[in-house]
Amino acid sequence: MIKFISKWWLSFQFKLALQQGNKLQAIKLLRVIEKSGARLTNLEKLFRDKLQFEQSAKQYKQEAAILSGKLNTALQELKQKADLPAAVKNQNQNNLKLTSDREFIKYIYKTFNLIQHDDSKLQCTGIDERIFDDFEAQLVEYLKEEFNKISEKKLVIKLEDALEDINSLKCGKDPDYRFSLTPHVYYMKYFLENVYCVYIAWFLIYESGFLSANINILDIAAGPGTVAYGLALFLQSTSGFFKICQMHISYYSLEKQNTLQFRGLQFWRRYIESRKSPVNTFFRFVTSDIFSWDKQSSNIPSSFFDFVVISHCFFKDSVQKIEANKIYTQIINNSLKNNGYALLIIQDKTLYKGYDAYQCEDCKQEKSLVNKFLGELGLELVWYRYLTSTGIRGSLKGADFSKFAREKLPKQQYLSPLLLKYFNQTFESNYTLDDYIILAKKS
Repeated sequence: MIKFISKWWLSFQFKLALQQGNKLQAIKLLRVIEKSGARLTNLEKLFRDKLQFEQSAKQYKQEAAILSGKLNTALQELKQKADLPAAVKNQNQNNLKLTSDREFIKYIYKTFNLIQHDDSKLQCTGIDERIFDDFEAQLVEYLKEEFNKISEKKLVIKLEDALEDINSLKCGKDPDYRFSLTPHVYYMKYFLENVYCVYIAWFLIYESGFLSANINILDIAAGPGTVAYGLALFLQSTSGFFKICQMHISYYSLEKQNTLQFRGLQFWRRYIESRKSPVNTFFRFVTSDIFSWDKQSSNIPSSFFDFVVISHCFFKDSVQKIEANKIYTQIINNSLKNNGYALLIIQDKTLYKGYDAYQCEDCKQEKSLVNKFLGELGLELVWYRYLTSTGIRGSLKGADFSKFAREKLPKQQYLSPLLLKYFNQTFESNYTLDDYIILAKKS
């Protein structure tokens, strides 16, 4: 009884310290509660996780600063070599790019069942099982461990709240992410498919000869780091075909929800960094809403990035669309190198609905729409691909799609039982694609 009263008093003082904005006192009380061995309340757990995230962000900020110093040194060395003969300079520049390996490209086309129907339409019905099966299994194991920390009764309530929050994406709205398990539900509902899509996007960039061994990436509306995961898995697939020496990735995450950034980093450390040859990646987190973005206070370096990526964060609502495109244009113009690229990934429905257009097998209309979309962002088209699982422009619906999916598409065999258990999903989830991958440059 005495222990219960003592814990209650400490928790009361902890809440009071938070309400008064006394962070140091709250940290001190949290340490006392943890040392006592008492069970933490949800508020105390959230505060603990927030402290861990802030510490991680500080660590990676320091690493990013070290990397920036190395990059400045490398730039100075390049300037000193400016007087080299043209042939030598061209050779050095070529060495920075990853050389296309014909056997590896053939392997990807075969493994993913990639079929080029026309100049832009690329059907994909396969997957690299040796990479994605393990990735999916580890993600499910991570989610189970997270759920086991919560009592079954509370877990059901928390998941219902989080599912309602994340389902606002279907209405074209951004979730509030105010619930502790919203990031976890995102992992269950959308993460794997989005990583699958981004993986193909990086492959197409590699095939085009635009992927370097040293790249700086700015990921706008980054979520849990989907773009970084897609690239990391793609690079894993190259094992056994060719060796990438000294691969360095500087990855900036611009995301308004620090809970997504924290969970993304948490799983990254668990999975990616546990690989035998992990990608040498330096993270930098900028937690900010794009609608209140200000280049003076964002701490995002100017003319620094080889790729600025916006993946699945385009709006159907005309007011939001105009405002977001204005901000995107500012960020790209400020942050992208003159010879850098913008990588845009947008779902087919979002692209066409944004212009009140109907999707059909009209390549001229499609290209015109893509160019109009880029024109609003001040960008010029390099190339685009429409990724489809069905081989047609526009998705199959209802029973027709379910039948097609069962027969043709790779399954999410580890995640599906979890969706059945917690969301009563009676069908097996598949990896599907209905997205435009658009590579562009500054006009």
